Amino acid sequence: MSESIIKVDGLAKRYLVGHQSEREQYQSLRDTIVRSGKIFLRKAVDMAKGRQILMGDEVEEFWALKDISFDVSEGEVLGIIGHNGAGKSTLLKVLSRITEPTEGRITLNGRVASLLEVGTGFHPELTGRENIFLNGAILGMTKKEIRQKFDEIVDFAGVEKFLDTPVKRYSSGMYVRLAFAVAAHLEPEILIVDEVLAVGDASFQKKCLGKMKSISKEGGRTVLFVSHNLSVIQTICQRCIVLKGGQIDTMGPSAESVAKYLEAPSDTFWKREGSPKTDCYFEEARISVEGEESQNPIIEIRTKITNEKAKNLAFEVHLFNAAGEGIALGLLGSVDPIKLPAGTDEHIWRFPAHNLATGSYTAALRLNVPGVEIFDEIWQKLSFDFQAPPQAIHSYRIAQSWGHGSFTLDLEKV
Repeated sequence: MSESIIKVDGLAKRYLVGHQSEREQYQSLRDTIVRSGKIFLRKAVDMAKGRQILMGDEVEEFWALKDISFDVSEGEVLGIIGHNGAGKSTLLKVLSRITEPTEGRITLNGRVASLLEVGTGFHPELTGRENIFLNGAILGMTKKEIRQKFDEIVDFAGVEKFLDTPVKRYSSGMYVRLAFAVAAHLEPEILIVDEVLAVGDASFQKKCLGKMKSISKEGGRTVLFVSHNLSVIQTICQRCIVLKGGQIDTMGPSAESVAKYLEAPSDTFWKREGSPKTDCYFEEARISVEGEESQNPIIEIRTKITNEKAKNLAFEVHLFNAAGEGIALGLLGSVDPIKLPAGTDEHIWRFPAHNLATGSYTAALRLNVPGVEIFDEIWQKLSFDFQAPPQAIHSYRIAQSWGHGSFTLDLEKV
């Protein structure tokens, strides 16, 4: 085992969240003045002591990370996965020294390059050429070292034509290409990469993954990689950390960690709040993965239909990959309209997921009369993780890449 280049011991990060307390609709002027005075005094004290300024009159503690401990060896590629809100980005920001930890100790034995979001470390008014030198200087590289790597960086990023253009005019894909090229070629001992690579196209993502492999194996550098693409995590990472609620849920070989992550119930629930804008709408929806063998995501929908026009209703399910790209569409009723009676009915909408690739997905639902009117939609608020079962080599599978596949839907009345 190589020497540890990253050591994390008892790491924790706490945030203070301000809330507006619930109070009676009518209050006296005296109560209002007293409450406003307390809020003003608290903000003045926080400002004087250089603390976070909070809105509202109640303060709540939120621990984004709690008791995180692990070591990373030199030359290792460590994957970090978890549902949204698990603490992945917060962990990377603390390790990148963008934000200070509340508790714990971090030891980093080497220079760190981070790529956490589009444009990290770039000045929008400077050109691509100027930003290469700026970013290299931030990483502690000399001008001579940057010049030696300059041509490789430009060639890898593919932005030679726009090298003397201010980066504020770059597309998000060009931004990421240049930022990753700088971070990977200026030889930091530790490279930290968040899901930002998903912004690039498929060919560039493949190029970046190949580069991360080579710099770890050939260059002996360490990579921390956050991604929702579980297939990629298993391909390039020797070990994987699964975060849940700001704590380490599982840590071990990537294949085992991903399997345990996918064993946990993948279930999201949506319920309407407030009055609907139409008289044909979703009341609530749930999406989950059913059964260990069948592995079929099940969408359960409760609909309320009172509009006569809705007798020609169509139901759509749009699937998106972890990068937010549309990859598949399921339709029921677009050709042969669904005949649903007016009133409240509960249905289960099923779609076969055996042709999906392993990974994380988000679903969007829509009720409409095709080409006439959209009644209601739940857009990208239902998510699930899926582990693809073994299949024959020639079986069709919707991959986690750009493009649209299709699948059929079945309707059952409860």
